[in-house]
Amino acid sequence: MKDVKVILSLEAKQVYDYLNRLSPSSKKERMIFKAVSYKIDLIKNNFQYGDPIAKNLIPAEYKNKYGINNLFRVELPDFWRMLYSVSEGKSEIEIIAFVLDIINHKDYNTKWGYR
Repeated sequence: MKDVKVILSLEAKQVYDYLNRLSPSSKKERMIFKAVSYKIDLIKNNFQYGDPIAKNLIPAEYKNKYGINNLFRVELPDFWRMLYSVSEGKSEIEIIAFVLDIINHKDYNTKWGYR
């Protein structure tokens, strides 16, 4: 079985740190932070855990910025989403799950063009 390494983009890391910083004093942020941490563990155990996004629906922003050709969505509490892509690692025994975004409902809808 291949080892799965989860890496956060700069943007995702900033949101993760923000949630972690506010979690002691905010129930909502604590709930989302715990869910993100839990979902990362699930991805480590099964890199295809999330809902796959059709290739033609992947935002150009992600394709251009990260050069990805696959995208998975994980639902979080309070309608937040975590988006990640999977690729081969540097060795034959490693898979990289790259978390691109951890976003709230409003930003998710804007990014995907929903109203």
